[in-house]
Amino acid sequence: MNQILFTVEPFFFWGGLVVYIASLFIYGNRTSDWNAILRFWQPMIQFSALEFKVNRAGLALMILAVVIRIYLSFFAA
Repeated sequence: MNQILFTVEPFFFWGGLVVYIASLFIYGNRTSDWNAILRFWQPMIQFSALEFKVNRAGLALMILAVVIRIYLSFFAA
């Protein structure tokens, strides 16, 4: 089980990062407002429903990868 998690964890993280960045490109192509993406700390981005779902899916994959990494580092024998 731990070997499977060890193998899958990088794919979840990097796959999630690619999906997250893809959601930003979808938003940028739709609105042509690339400055909003560069100033991500200001709440300027108005995602469509699809963009929001893709964005959250990418974040969820990255968070899952971090949880797996914590499990493998501290709790796996």
